[in-house]
Amino acid sequence: MDSPVRVRFAPSPTGFFHIGSARTALFNWLFARHHGGTFILRIEDTDKERNSPEFLNLIYESLRWLGMDWDEGPFAGGDRGPYLQSERSPIYQAHLEQLKSAGRTYEKDGATFFRLEGERYTEFDTYLNAEVEKVRAAPVLIDDVIRGPVERAEERDFVLVRANGEPTFHFVNVVDDLTMGITHVIRGEDHLSNTSKHIELFRALGATPPRFAHLPLILKDPAAGKGKMSKRDKGALIEEYRQRHFLPAAVRNFIALLGWSPKNDQEVLDIGEIIERFRLEDIQKSPARFDEKKMAHINFEHLKALPIESYAWCARPVLTESGVLPESADETQLQQVLSLCQPKVDNLENLPSFSRYFFSDDYPEDPSVRERLLKKGEPKQLLDELIPALEELEPWTAPALDDAFAALAGKTNRKVHAWWPLCRFGVSGVGGGPDFLPMLEVLGKPTVVTRLRRFRDTL
Repeated sequence: MDSPVRVRFAPSPTGFFHIGSARTALFNWLFARHHGGTFILRIEDTDKERNSPEFLNLIYESLRWLGMDWDEGPFAGGDRGPYLQSERSPIYQAHLEQLKSAGRTYEKDGATFFRLEGERYTEFDTYLNAEVEKVRAAPVLIDDVIRGPVERAEERDFVLVRANGEPTFHFVNVVDDLTMGITHVIRGEDHLSNTSKHIELFRALGATPPRFAHLPLILKDPAAGKGKMSKRDKGALIEEYRQRHFLPAAVRNFIALLGWSPKNDQEVLDIGEIIERFRLEDIQKSPARFDEKKMAHINFEHLKALPIESYAWCARPVLTESGVLPESADETQLQQVLSLCQPKVDNLENLPSFSRYFFSDDYPEDPSVRERLLKKGEPKQLLDELIPALEELEPWTAPALDDAFAALAGKTNRKVHAWWPLCRFGVSGVGGGPDFLPMLEVLGKPTVVTRLRRFRDTL
């Protein structure tokens, strides 16, 4: 790099924070961190009618939740501010005067237009049903880092300041990038059509344009149909993953793979690996595909990799909010239970229903499992054989339980697993779950025996 990297993420607080915005922010952040550069958060809040403090706070909260700290911007400060466009009017006015002095503007219908350089001519526009003035301007070569050379030519002057006095996106975007020293503009490909306008403005202001990199579209999950993913599609909003208790690291990992890969087919990466391997040149040109199953898989892999202390720290509020776990629950007991759940539960939102019977005698029974088990042979007799054997067992450990079932099998001439399905259902109300013997050990002898007796009494 010829100069230190300075990139920016410039969202508008006019709606919920979605996957597309998160990816733009992440790719800028990764590029800055990879090169030891500066990541700037700039808020484009000039749309007074649609701006909302709620959506502005959601931008801040979502970035923080995803672990994307900004070096300059609101709360962080910096010497290139203000970082809210609504506070930068004097800066825009000064640059407008610069363009006026250079003869690059004119007034029409109360608005201020940017005057392109080139041969002017009139042409009948069938869409407008009118004669319009056009310009044969020299083509602009966009040296896009991702797409390679792209040539575009503007054919009409464009508005800098509307009749109501508000500056347009094109104008403030360029002035902000110029005054904040942005070296690379990394944004969605829907902005590619704007880039020639922006380069013309940079040149008119006597500045060298930054490098541009336009990210591919994100397409819908195949299960949701075809076309570009929108804010209204399932899975599009970052807030949804927060509410469903996805791990931020997993969501960030998944978003990083929307158009980029580390070249070795590896999908589950920690943030250090992603930063080290991230290159703009490795971003694909073709559209990326949102895949909810892949997101869930990556989240499960991140969950399984957590140390049990971290897993418990994430799980405790989920369990307490659902009413499964008392706030005063013992941490040692909690970690014992969660060590059994961690390899099995694909998402923390499913943890309360999976683990409820560990913490309470008030848990639902699966009627279909009960019906299936009671159709098989002699449930009462099996329980009458099992309960006394468990009452006598000491110590109460998984190996000792294994020996007890083996001894019971030898004594009754049954298979060693003959009692397992009935016993599991009797103590949990379900037909599956954690590894069976460790589950009994963690539940404890008094709980297991009491629940089996209660189950026996219902038959």
